[in-house]
Amino acid sequence: MPTFTIPLDTSDSTASPRRRSVPVAIGSVTIGGVRPVAVQSMTNTDTADADATATQVIALAEAGSELVRVTVNTPEAARAVPEIVARARDAGVAAPIVGDFHFSGHLLLTDVPECARALDKYRINPGNVGSGKRHDEHFRQIIRIAVANGKPVRIGVNWGSLDRELLTALMDENARSAKPREDREVTLDAMFQSAVRSAALAEEFGQPHDAIVLSAKVSGVRDLIAIYRRLAAETDFPLHLGLTEAGMGAKGIVASTAGLATLLLEGIGDTIRVSLTPQPGGDRREEVRICQQILQSLELRHFQPQVTSCPGCGRTTSSFFQELAERVNTRLREQMPVWRSAYPGVEGLRVAVMGCVVNGPGESRHADIGISLPGTAEDPKAPVYVDGSLRTTLQGPRIAEEFLALVEDYVARRFGA
Repeated sequence: MPTFTIPLDTSDSTASPRRRSVPVAIGSVTIGGVRPVAVQSMTNTDTADADATATQVIALAEAGSELVRVTVNTPEAARAVPEIVARARDAGVAAPIVGDFHFSGHLLLTDVPECARALDKYRINPGNVGSGKRHDEHFRQIIRIAVANGKPVRIGVNWGSLDRELLTALMDENARSAKPREDREVTLDAMFQSAVRSAALAEEFGQPHDAIVLSAKVSGVRDLIAIYRRLAAETDFPLHLGLTEAGMGAKGIVASTAGLATLLLEGIGDTIRVSLTPQPGGDRREEVRICQQILQSLELRHFQPQVTSCPGCGRTTSSFFQELAERVNTRLREQMPVWRSAYPGVEGLRVAVMGCVVNGPGESRHADIGISLPGTAEDPKAPVYVDGSLRTTLQGPRIAEEFLALVEDYVARRFGA
């Protein structure tokens, strides 16, 4: 099975210089350093159902998830992991498969060694590996297995399951202070301390420095930005970004974008996930597409051609430009599986589908190829611009078909061998 490393980012960007973290190899992928931000996701099937989980792993990877995480919460789930990984590899999926452990990870990894071997990384939540003396014993057991199998770990702190002993100690100390801080500040400090202390403990137990990833998940945007700025400033571990429990629909998308975009533009973050609550029976791949769109909108990476289209107004009372924009988006998505291999670089294609003369010609000139459709009361003709210059003018009943043909011709000419 071939492996790959996400290529170094050489694209122009208005973002701040990337924070240079320690590169960490995770199966076939390396994150950190100055490599582009990797997209990851997580299955929501019952992991004990190897067939359903492998199917979703494959679907997520094919959608562009460069790491896929699965819950490992029961002996049945642990025993299913090798089959899940085997099915994914047989389907040609090289994306690393990560095991998400809470409460019983030390037992499951010990009792089902084939699970420990099959996974590419372990996620450990230091807030629920045990308390008191058991905390260090259980944590040490997971790290011992990770070291024995040569596996990296993500130490994933979550404010919904924060180490209660640590938080209580910091809260008590704060209460005795002459100038007590707000509870929110103390909680964020506890998250930071939990992450860095756990990383230090992992290294003490033998885990290599370059085999540790950190995350500190919260559900508020301002808190997300605050905790990751501190982790970025005071550690050199790769950072996994994402709101926990981001929410459903527009709320989850907007909140995740607000937090992730701020950090990414500051050069913070090595891998991201958008943790959306799906609609019942919804498409789990949506969180992958949103991650990709965030990175693409920030011009940090390119995954598929972008279509610029106007929102419409009283000048565009016909729905024709909306229908054409939808057809263009659909055609590009359908063609990408073929184009990606046949036309290297096509992911950066910019197409404009505009609805009237106000911004239509200008936006079309800014795109690689664009069309300015006639708005209400305009002449029934549609100029097409290619690489900033007027190429032709379309009119009549076949504007859509003719423009799509021009797009495909442009792709072949510009990106073909």
